[in-house]
Amino acid sequence: MRQEPITHAFFAAGGATYIRSGSGQILWEFPHATRDGWVLPNGNVILALNKSAQYPGGGIAEVDKNGKVLFDWKGTQSEVNTVQDIGKGRLLCTEAGNKPRILEIDKKSGEIKHEVAIQAQTKDHHLQTRMTRKLKNGNYLVPQLLDKMVREYTPKGEIVWEAKTPNWENSAFLSWAFTAIRLDNGNTLTGCTIANLTVEFDKTGKIIWSVSNDELEGRPFNDCCGVQRLPNGNTVITAHHAQGNEVKLVEITRDKKIVWTHRDTTKPGIHHFQILDTNGKPLKGRPLK
Repeated sequence: MRQEPITHAFFAAGGATYIRSGSGQILWEFPHATRDGWVLPNGNVILALNKSAQYPGGGIAEVDKNGKVLFDWKGTQSEVNTVQDIGKGRLLCTEAGNKPRILEIDKKSGEIKHEVAIQAQTKDHHLQTRMTRKLKNGNYLVPQLLDKMVREYTPKGEIVWEAKTPNWENSAFLSWAFTAIRLDNGNTLTGCTIANLTVEFDKTGKIIWSVSNDELEGRPFNDCCGVQRLPNGNTVITAHHAQGNEVKLVEITRDKKIVWTHRDTTKPGIHHFQILDTNGKPLKGRPLK
């Protein structure tokens, strides 16, 4: 029996910010470049905003289906690099700058309710952190690019777990940690940017799975930034530097078979994303991204 091709609707953050249907139609878009974002169960979208004239230090926003900004907050340092709805009316974000930090911000008042200092280099603000996430245990998982580390911080700022990204292609700077996802089994899935590499660490920090261009036909990766683990165990990885009609998203199985790719003519690549459905059926459960 011939199997129907896989389709996915997805949200994309990057130089263009939009939701695209499984058939390729743009369903929603927002006129601001973004770093990170999530489609919430009520249909609203939360966004980490790139720096701009309106947001000179970057920012975060919640936007409804009609593009109306329901809440926003302006960063106070160099950049805002991630966002996550953590419940109880709070959004998490990170600020890059001379004092890199994790913030929990009240969506009604805009007040900072909690702050955690990040132990990161300050020579290059842009390469301090990316997709930070609050974990079920209340700690924070932080990918630190130029430090080549993924670290877990407590609410007091103590480092209780870390893993070092590997050198790749004989170059020490290529495998910057960008996305870090704590899986339900305790492993940590990490996208390693321009190494074109994605790795999975076990609880001890040992790499127990990885995938790179060398293992895939067509070498589809071009800056492995955003990553998502799907409920079926497959992994979707972005190619952030892809442009034009190049491959921008790739879905692979555990045994490294490509089962879906996405191309479009939008010039900007996809920085991060959220797969929303498979063949028209919404994904269930907490998105692992």
